Parts: sequence; structure tokens; C-alpha cells
Amino acid sequence: MSETPELPRPGAMTGDSLAGFLYALTAYLMWGFLPFYMKALGHISPIEVIPHRVLWSVPIALAILWWTGRTGDLRAALVNPRMLGMAAMTAALISVNWGIYVWAIGSGHALDAALGYYINPLFSIFLGAVLLRERMGRTQLGAILLAAVAVGILTWEAGRLPLVALSLTLTWGFYAFLKRRLPIGPNQGFTLEVLLLLAPSLGYILWLQYAGTGHFLMGVTSDNLLLMGCGIVTAVPLMIYANGAKRLTLSTIAIMQYIAPTMIFLSAVFVFDEPFSQTKLLAFGLIWAALVIYSLPMLAARLNRAG
Repeated sequence: MSETPELPRPGAMTGDSLAGFLYALTAYLMWGFLPFYMKALGHISPIEVIPHRVLWSVPIALAILWWTGRTGDLRAALVNPRMLGMAAMTAALISVNWGIYVWAIGSGHALDAALGYYINPLFSIFLGAVLLRERMGRTQLGAILLAAVAVGILTWEAGRLPLVALSLTLTWGFYAFLKRRLPIGPNQGFTLEVLLLLAPSLGYILWLQYAGTGHFLMGVTSDNLLLMGCGIVTAVPLMIYANGAKRLTLSTIAIMQYIAPTMIFLSAVFVFDEPFSQTKLLAFGLIWAALVIYSLPMLAARLNRAG
């Protein structure tokens, strides 16, 4: 999420479990409600919010690794130069993605955020075809073309590319692509990423405090609590999702991933009152049609297995 994670590898699971469904549902609902939290932080610059997301995620992530007995994996990764290099790239991408997301929600562009996360699975298919030479089916190609038409319509309406949505799609798409190649579990990988980001994040927070321009410990209790809570809303859903994904099939996760952007979309239109023109309705309609086309083969395969 940002805010929706990469899909599990195909073939990792032969069936769904109720526990996996509940874990994944909990994570997606948390991501769906995340805009309300970030809206409350809208008066604080994303450049300040992101370091706090990193700082307060570290103790939670380390505690969960200790509780699950996975600290050995992390220690091994910390002395592996190749692993550190790959994790540095994913950490850079996720921090940029977080920054764009926080800015989008706080500045009235939640619709763009929803659009970006709707497009993301289609962009992942495109990346697989281009970078890994994966075969793209006709339905997948059709879905991608519909999404491209939708982006073109939004570009025509605004007179410019929907940069927020595309930036979220690109940063998360490449993050997921590289993260799948990181030879470490998802919880360990997330912990490694925030550890790599910890030093610059802590340094920037201390600099803000020294300069008197930061919001932490400046007398506003709600700001302190919201910034400290960034660790919970960042680390907890990611780690809950990781436990759910390994208990679910790829097709189930692929369908469930639309829960969060749909909640963001509904919040943007009906709660945050963002303008939603007929042109945007047409563009989103094309995106939704593309996602239906993308999902149909997986649903058909699932029904065949069930039959």
C-alpha cells in the first residue's frame, strides 16, 4: 500500500485458509482507512512525516521479528553486501512512494492515489512482459490498453499527465518488482529497509528539532501522538498482510487488493469532497473495466479448480 504490497509468488499456495483471508482483509481495511490518518497529518510536511514513519516502524518491526524468531535472517542480511544493495534500492523507492502518498492525501489528491493503486497490477504485468519477457495474454493486453486510454482521457482533461497517480504506480511497481527478487522474507525485508533508512531519518528529525521547525515535542500532544503512531499504521498492516498472503492463493490476493483503492476512492469522493467530473467518471470506468478483464482469467481458473 505505501500502501498496498506486492502479490505473493504464484504456486506458493494451493488453497485458501480462513486465517489467511482474515489477515489479508484486516491489512487491506487498515490501508483503506489510512487516508483519514494521513489527512489528520495534512498540516505537517510529508518530508517530516516520512522520517517518523521510518523511526517508529523500527521498534515494531524488530519486536515482531524477535517474536517470530526471524532475527537470524536479518543479521545475515546485514552482512551481505548484495542484499544490502538491493534493499537500499527498495528502501529508496518505498520512501519516495510514501512521500508522494502522504502529500497526495494531505493536499486533496486522494483520487489520484486511488487511481495509482488501481493501475498498479496492470503496470506489474507490463513490467513482467518488458523486463522478464513474460508472455502477455490478450485479456491482459486489452486491460493495459484500456488503462492507457483512461490515462489519456485524464491527461486531456487536465492538460497534463496525472503525475501523482503515475508516480505512485511507477514507484510501487518497481518496488514490488525488486522486492520479489530480494532473497529474504517480507517481514525481514521490511525491517531491513527501515533500518537502512533509520540514520538519515533520525538525523533529519534531530535537525528539525534543533532548528525549531519540527512538530514533534513542540507542545501539541495530538501531533506527537500522530507522528509516533506512524509506526503502527506503517508496520502493522504490512506484517499482518505478510502472514495472510502466505495462506492465500494468488488469485484471491489479486482480487482482494482492490479493497484499499476502492475505500480510498469512496473516501475521496464522499468524505473529502474532491471534485469528480464526468470525464473522471469515464476514466475510472475504463480502469474498473480493465481490472475486471484482468481478473476474469484468474476467477475462471479458480472456479475450474473448485469444480
